[in-house]
Amino acid sequence: MSDEEESVFVKKSKTIHYGSLEDSERAKLTNTLSSVLGPDPSTLVGHTTEIDNIMISNEYLELENVMNRDRSALLEEFEKRKLKRQINVSTDDEEVKRNLRHLGEPVCIFGEGPAERRIRLRELLATLGEDAIKKKRDDDEEKVEKIDKDQEHQTWYHEGPDSLRVARMWLAEYSLPRAKERLDKARIQVGVDDMTKTAKKQELLKKLNAMSIYCSQIGDTRPISFCRFSPDSKMLVTGSWSGLCKLWSVPSCERILTFKGHDCNVGAIVFHPEATLREGERVCDLASCAVDGSVKLWTLNSEDSLATVEGHAPHRVSRVEFHPSGRFLGTCCYDNSWRLWDLEQCQEVLHQEGHCKPVFCIAFQVDGSVCATGGLDAFGRVWDLRTGRCIMFMEGHLKSIYGIDYSSNGYHIITGSEDHSCKVWDMRKRACLYTIPAHLNLISQVKYQPNQGEFLVTGSFDTTAKLWSQKNWQPLKTLSGHDGKIMCVDISSDSNYIATSSYDRTFKLWSPEL
Repeated sequence: MSDEEESVFVKKSKTIHYGSLEDSERAKLTNTLSSVLGPDPSTLVGHTTEIDNIMISNEYLELENVMNRDRSALLEEFEKRKLKRQINVSTDDEEVKRNLRHLGEPVCIFGEGPAERRIRLRELLATLGEDAIKKKRDDDEEKVEKIDKDQEHQTWYHEGPDSLRVARMWLAEYSLPRAKERLDKARIQVGVDDMTKTAKKQELLKKLNAMSIYCSQIGDTRPISFCRFSPDSKMLVTGSWSGLCKLWSVPSCERILTFKGHDCNVGAIVFHPEATLREGERVCDLASCAVDGSVKLWTLNSEDSLATVEGHAPHRVSRVEFHPSGRFLGTCCYDNSWRLWDLEQCQEVLHQEGHCKPVFCIAFQVDGSVCATGGLDAFGRVWDLRTGRCIMFMEGHLKSIYGIDYSSNGYHIITGSEDHSCKVWDMRKRACLYTIPAHLNLISQVKYQPNQGEFLVTGSFDTTAKLWSQKNWQPLKTLSGHDGKIMCVDISSDSNYIATSSYDRTFKLWSPEL
């Protein structure tokens, strides 16, 4: 063939197989064996069986799985060791023990030293997670908070003394007829025509606008912390930081008697509701308290104390107040509680807690069924004396409450606070009716007009006292004259006089110039 001749290429056809090749391969293998071994069926069958048993083992797959598992375990071990090296464990053995206790593990194992204990804690943290201790503590705190919340909603009853049962029964019998009498008077007042009411209001407004200083008296060598009119408005008693309490005549302001018994600052001194009104069997005529926790009872016939009420020391007693019946005495203590003393049974019948800071002031409702307390925690509470329950919570002041008083209508309460404001509360609505931006400094005392409640007076550390209307809470008169902060104010039962006591060691009587 010459180079010039063209080469002829033949394209090989493709073979397409359909289905499985297993049968064709088996037939091909059988033909091959038949040509080699001959057409003996027995030998053919035997060799075929051996060949069929060759490719049926999967052991290499199981071995690969085992190797993968070992490899994974090895990697996990390396990661755990790496994490263990990164975990910081305290060198303080006591802290290590506390952490083990939090995790619920044994604090100490026999033969284990501080170093081994640290290693064991590190291994536990590597297994459970580095924040396992924090999570455990958070879980414990959540459980404790849940238990505390459950307990807050539970009502706890404690068995009280028999004297408390006797006192509460007596209070119920005393207060219910007085409440009925008060409501009857209110119904009668509703029936009075508007002309008469307007005339009385105008007369009262004229009287209050004419208020001026009637008498000013130096009461002591130290600041005068408290003053209170007698029930018949003919005497005034004052308490001083010198520890002396003095009785003065009204309106001449001449000293009648000096009560000696306290050795430190007097917090308050108050008259018995029936003192000076009528002669009769009374336990005492006055009661006073001091910073050292002493509470003393007095008569108008002696300068020495009649008795001492013990049980408050060493805590300060800030205020005392007689129940309208005169049988009970309420005291405010700096141990965050207030007490109710039965002067006939001569024992404490109630030790009431509820404030989270010292209780500073207390006031009884005219019926004698409930009382209100104000504390340095900026909250006020109303207590039912017949059951011991807190029936109203007064929340709204920003700072401590230093003055509280009830209106003669039985459902209005006034509170004076360190936040320079007064708030008027309604027991029927259990809410604050109005906030009076009264003064420029701390309000030391608030007082409603006795018997009628047509106006109220507030005293403040800004050296002024102010008169306010009951209906619209508008200012009526500002009483200026003291050189120091006013520490207490009071209104006589006949509404003819207002008394103020001050840090400047004086007390003043104010009356209308008519």
